[in-house]
Amino acid sequence: MAFFAHSRPVADGVFGGGLRLSFGEFFATIAAWNDRRITRRELSKLSDRELEDIGLCRADIDTVVDQLR
Repeated sequence: MAFFAHSRPVADGVFGGGLRLSFGEFFATIAAWNDRRITRRELSKLSDRELEDIGLCRADIDTVVDQLR
């Protein structure tokens, strides 16, 4: 009787060795993206007057959202 040992590489992270994301990092990335999406949406709903009250203008929305990274 012959015995053959096969070894397969262990996948690192969610998508294998290529992206190197653990499950925790993957979900943290998704949560951060969702926070930025919601922030952008809520700031976009504000009127120009409301944005001015908090010291922002429409052009500042993307800058504020990008700082959340």
